[in-house]
Amino acid sequence: MDKAELGKQNNTELRVSEWSGFINAKCPRCRIGSIFTGAMYGFKIQKMKDVCEVCDLKFEREPGYFYVSMFVSYAMNVAEIIFLGVAAYVLGLDIVYENLWYFVAIIFAGVLIFSPFNYRYSRLVLLYWLSPGLHYDPSRIKKR
Repeated sequence: MDKAELGKQNNTELRVSEWSGFINAKCPRCRIGSIFTGAMYGFKIQKMKDVCEVCDLKFEREPGYFYVSMFVSYAMNVAEIIFLGVAAYVLGLDIVYENLWYFVAIIFAGVLIFSPFNYRYSRLVLLYWLSPGLHYDPSRIKKR
């Protein structure tokens, strides 16, 4: 039994926090339905659903809607690259020409490792905080 059914049985509205819904990749309108199929890191490719199965929210609100998430992903990549470069320096890798390829390898590996994370959370940032008119509305949950 999932949380939505439990809340309906007890005749109480189950309010999911915005951060909990964001971190668990839930629909921004009902915060119950999953946005992605599959795990972030796994053997199956994570795929974004077209519509929320709980409240019927269409995630791609207009054609090309998720192109904006590329800019969010770019900002996330820049922050990760800076973090990895500073972390490598703090952990003892000196900034000299001989260590250039070590920095490149560390940053390249970090970008590859973080790419599924960036894909998922850049879209979630767009849906949760950069979409005007898209707010939490538990009244839109379909009755079963």
